[in-house]
Amino acid sequence: MQSHAAVPIAESLDEKLIKIYFSSRDKFNRSHTGCAVINIDHPNQILGLSIKPILAPGGLGEFDDSGAMATWLTIHNGQKSLYYIGWNLGVTVPFHNAIGLSINTLGDEFVRYSNGPIVDRSMHEPHFCASCCVLPGEEFWRMWYLSCTGWRMREGKPEHKYHIKYAESRDGINWQRDGFVAIDFANNQEYAISRPSVVHDSDRWRMWYSFRGRSYRIGYAESEDGRQWKRLDDQVGIDVSTTGWDSEMIEYPFVFDHKGQRYMLYNGNGYGRTGFGLAVLEQE
Repeated sequence: MQSHAAVPIAESLDEKLIKIYFSSRDKFNRSHTGCAVINIDHPNQILGLSIKPILAPGGLGEFDDSGAMATWLTIHNGQKSLYYIGWNLGVTVPFHNAIGLSINTLGDEFVRYSNGPIVDRSMHEPHFCASCCVLPGEEFWRMWYLSCTGWRMREGKPEHKYHIKYAESRDGINWQRDGFVAIDFANNQEYAISRPSVVHDSDRWRMWYSFRGRSYRIGYAESEDGRQWKRLDDQVGIDVSTTGWDSEMIEYPFVFDHKGQRYMLYNGNGYGRTGFGLAVLEQE
């Protein structure tokens, strides 16, 4: 844990205790996933912190040899599935991402489902896939995930462009992707939409995500079926602070409910370099 506390994920342990998974970087700038425990009533007090990674970079030449960054935790039929972003460094472009899966076996230990990714670039998605949200359902599983649409040279450096697509699965492992775009770019200045966080309420589906033109902000969308979405970014209810750790950007939201209250974990300045914070939904 040399720097960063990025892409936080919450797991409710009991009425008060919350485990938060997050990614930090080592001295070689590689992402590892660890966790902390807080009391939701006193969130500034860290009650526990992992002393070793629960997920570390993979073997030399594997899809995650340059970083293993958790992006979503799914608990289904007593099984914890930790979906994560595998990082490879590139030559012509800075990096290549893919989505891996790690399974909880005992305590805090997670073991890779396989040494290869479960979602990667393909014939129809030739660049990379990354941050995802995975929700199991009675008939099938749903995934909303970052999909890179291409790279371009900007001021002499390669710059990525990505939005959010939708996929379905029968088991949470093998995914059917038809290229369906869930959240698309709002304008020509927007070039990065990432880290979807979806909640299925009784009246509709709701999604929070990051979007970036000049700098990251958190967006919001609604859907009747989980596929077709309407962006309502002006209704997101959160923005950068006037000063401090989240005054320049806010990104990578994770929205969760606990004891009838809705919360959001999110990152601020520096893509997680300044840590993560907790926001509380105000009741109207």
